[in-house]
Order: sequence, then C-alpha cells, then structure tokens
Amino acid sequence: MKKALLAAALMTAGVVAHAQSSVTLYGRLDAGLEYMSGVPQGTGAAGQATGSTNRWRAESGDWGTSLWGLKGVEDIGGGNKVLFQLEGSFNTMTGSGPGGGGLFNRWATIGLANDQFGTFTMGRMLFISNGVWDFDPFGQSNWSSASLVRGRNWPQSSNNFAYQSPKIAGFDFYGQYALSNATSWNGNGTTAQGREAGAQITYTNSLFQIRGLYDEIRNPANGNLYGANLDTINTANAGGGVFSASREYSALVNVFLGQFKIQAAYQAIRSAGARGVLPGQPTTLDHEWGGVTWQATPAAALIAAVYHVNGNNGAGNATIYTVGGTYNLSKRTLLDMQVAQVRNSKSANYGLNANNAGLASSTDNPLQGHNQTGVYAGIQHSF
Repeated sequence: MKKALLAAALMTAGVVAHAQSSVTLYGRLDAGLEYMSGVPQGTGAAGQATGSTNRWRAESGDWGTSLWGLKGVEDIGGGNKVLFQLEGSFNTMTGSGPGGGGLFNRWATIGLANDQFGTFTMGRMLFISNGVWDFDPFGQSNWSSASLVRGRNWPQSSNNFAYQSPKIAGFDFYGQYALSNATSWNGNGTTAQGREAGAQITYTNSLFQIRGLYDEIRNPANGNLYGANLDTINTANAGGGVFSASREYSALVNVFLGQFKIQAAYQAIRSAGARGVLPGQPTTLDHEWGGVTWQATPAAALIAAVYHVNGNNGAGNATIYTVGGTYNLSKRTLLDMQVAQVRNSKSANYGLNANNAGLASSTDNPLQGHNQTGVYAGIQHSF
C-alpha cells in the first residue's frame, strides 16, 4: 500500500512539473521564383561590370527568412519564469545555412520574466534596429526597409543584454546593450563586434501605434561610429561606411482604419569620426517610407509602399516603388507576390536587395545611375 501511494505521489509530481514548463519547436519555410532586371555582367577596368542582364532564379527568403527554432519557459513560482530561445536561419532551396553566426545565428538567449517587472534576457539576438519591421508595409520582405540602407536595419547582435518592460497605460520600453568583449570598451579590432546599444519607446492604442527608436553600432576595428571607408562606390575595397557603423534615430507610426493599415517612418542615420571620405561616400543618410495595407478579405491583403533614401557627399538618392500582396490558404500557409522597382540618381547604385555598395560585378546591384525591376512569387508555411 505504501509503495502504491509513493508511486502515485511521484506521478502527480511529474504531472505538476510538466505543467509548469514547456518547450516549443517552431519554424518558417519560404520559397519562390524571382525575376530581376538590371543585374550586372562582365568585368572591365577596376572590376566594374561592363553591362547588365536579366535573371530568373529560385529563391528562399524573399518574403521572410526561412528559419527554425526552439523556445521554452519554466514557471518557478512567485510570478517568475525562466525562458530561453534558440533560432537559426537556412535556405529552403538548398537546405544550407546558417552562415558565420553559427547554428543559432538569430537567437540564443536565456532570461527571467515577471508579469509585473518585465523580461530580462542575455545572449545573441536580433539587434534592436529590427524594431522597424513592425512599421514596414512589407514586413520582412527582402525588398523593403533594409534595401536602401544596405542591411543597416537587419543585423544580429552578440554579447547582448536586453530588457522588455510590461505595458503600462499603452506604453512599453525595450532596450539592448551589447558588449564588444574587447580590451577597449567600444572595440579595438581584437573581437568581431564593436559595442552596440539602443532603446525604443512604443505607445499603442486601438487607433494608432507610435515608436521612437535610437540605436548605435560601433566599428569593431576601432570603436568608432563609422565603418571602413569606401575608396569609390564600385571598387573592391568596399566597406560598410555609414551603413555598418553609425547612430540611427527613427520615428515610426501605424494607423489602424478598419480594413486599412497606414504605415510611415523617418530615419536619420549619422556617422561620426570619418576621415578621408571621398566623394560618393555618404556620412549621413535620410531614409523614409510610407505605405498602406488593405485587408480586402480575411484571407487576402494588398500592399503598396514607397521607400526613399538620400545621402550626402554626392552619394545621390534612390526610391523604391512596390506593390504586392498575400493570400492565406490556411492559418499557417500563404501565397505571396511582390513587384518592385528601384530608381537611382546618377551617382547611386542601390539594388532591390540589401547589398553593400561593392563591385557591381560581384553583387546584383544595378550599375551606377541605373534602375532595377524585380518580381517575386512564392509560398510560405509556418509551424
């Protein structure tokens, strides 16, 4: 009898423990077919492309990164929880990935959460500049708010400490602080990352949502707020400049009007400490966009948006005009399509994808001063 009671008690304890913790496997697969014009070809003097061509290719991630991950939570009592998240990206078309960030190149965090005091996490995570996605009509599409800042809005961040506050009267706060892990606080070339930090405040109600966001990324080579200089816009020594190390100030808004959502944003991106900057190398950028989503039916949405960037120091400007939409086959599966064109001024070579300036022949950026058009159609499934 005693043995039976002991076994029952152990089984009950196991059930309770199981109820207080959980682990979830999740992911997303995105794949489709892409057409793009204005793709450079040939190699001439200084490695510059000699012409342009059109291209068809199978593509993964045009409507959102293909990824998989694990997340879990354990209730430890007193309103406190321990949580973790592990997430990595991959290419649906080839099965390869992720890159240099390791198996969990997007998220590898552990932390504590309390409903009253908020959530504190540590580890590798998407950098706070990714907070613009919530205000981008095309969300995580490759042809959106990262394109004209050459990926400045899409980085990951290691050695990070983050805090998310609870929502109070419609307001919430989120902040990150990432160490360089170098002997010099901001970075000195001994580690892969300079110091990074940022903070955002968001206010949300039933009619609109606004967010103010500040962040900075330091050059890991010297801790400065300017990346490696670009010799010219089309040379092999193409570094990131203002696109990779700088301060970013963002003001963003969503407006909810029944079936319509209107979104707009302005970003001022500023570098400091740049030396020997040649014409065509921007040290400041002004980036803005606006768009609207029409939820025509519960399953179908149509989207239109315009993105624009202007750089100083003769860097020129560029504008992306784009329309697209989604159709949900189910709660987890959707069809997506986007048509976009980037128009460059005579001194700019921005492409639809978020490439660095680079050699025209080594990226799919259009030639300097040329335009580029793309069409993408695909399918996405989340689990």
